[in-house]
Amino acid sequence: MNTHSEKFELKARLELALTASEKASELIMQHYQSPDLKVDRKSDDSPVTIADRGAEELLRKEITLAFPEDSILGEELPPVEGTNEFKWILDPIDGTKPFTQGVPLFGTLMGLEENGKLVLGVCRFPALNEVVYAIKGEGAWWKIRDQEPRRARVSDKSQLADAVFCTTTMTRWETIGKQKAYEHFCRNSYLARGWGDCYGHMLVATGRAEVMVDPTLSPWDAAALLPILEEAGGHWIDFDGKPSIYSGNGLAVNDALKDEVLQIIAR
Repeated sequence: MNTHSEKFELKARLELALTASEKASELIMQHYQSPDLKVDRKSDDSPVTIADRGAEELLRKEITLAFPEDSILGEELPPVEGTNEFKWILDPIDGTKPFTQGVPLFGTLMGLEENGKLVLGVCRFPALNEVVYAIKGEGAWWKIRDQEPRRARVSDKSQLADAVFCTTTMTRWETIGKQKAYEHFCRNSYLARGWGDCYGHMLVATGRAEVMVDPTLSPWDAAALLPILEEAGGHWIDFDGKPSIYSGNGLAVNDALKDEVLQIIAR
């Protein structure tokens, strides 16, 4: 595929992802803060709701109608094997726990692999009416409500003492034997907060935080994040510094603090 046709293919899929994720947001918001919302438990004890399942079904339908040859991997439904080089990786509600608690820091994630490399990411926040998105080589963009999209850029802060550190679940640091690293970040950062899941990563991508660490995660938690962080001038990497969504852990960080953050985690 030449560069021109590749860009056309990606831009067409970006438009689909933006439209489909907006439709999914409308579905999700029908259940948000509902007193009748039922929360089920999956085999790993993580929560799932009718909104999670319904949103993924909607996303899959939109993808299949527009690009029937694309593969699909999602959190809630079985994978679909396509016949071309594109594979969507979906998380209909990243942050189901905040969603079920009525906290607005959850997002709908759509990542796209081309020949095994992540080239597109969309992270939409239904309750905040914001979306951050990117395709390879075109920069990252942040749209707030009805405002014009603005460039998403990581900050240039180079001192941990000036940085905002975020994480999803504090107890997981101890589970993986990284409690000392967690304590170091908390004690030596300007601000440490539990603004977690995809929201924390997008804080880094938009320059509002510098470090966001997820001690444990799945590929669908991360697929949309990697291209956005890279196009925003930062990094989405695993604990070994590799840009992989399949390592079971990951972090978002600006360029200036990358090496120091990896050194702290490696202790």
